[in-house]
Amino acid sequence: MYEEHLYEAMRDLLRSHAINGYAAHVLAPHVARTSLAMNHLYQDLGFKSRSEMGRFMSRNFPTLAVQKPKEKLWKKFLYDEINAVAPACVTCNDQATCFTCRVAEMSA
Repeated sequence: MYEEHLYEAMRDLLRSHAINGYAAHVLAPHVARTSLAMNHLYQDLGFKSRSEMGRFMSRNFPTLAVQKPKEKLWKKFLYDEINAVAPACVTCNDQATCFTCRVAEMSA
């Protein structure tokens, strides 16, 4: 149930920033569902780099993309926006490079 709540919150966030109907009704649910996976979001979406992910988000969710701090990872940023911790963050090895990671803060 918790994952369904995360999915719905993420989907709704993305839809609220979608540039068109395709982004809102096809891409937003796909990105939201994929965000529940355990790797970096760009990897799970099939992008080769975070730069590709950034271009994708800028094209499809431009008002959200401009709000993302440059040094924050996409999955971290999106989950911060819905006031949640991504399932993958619990075991992530990149916490040191994640901008103000909540999991690292909670375990300190």
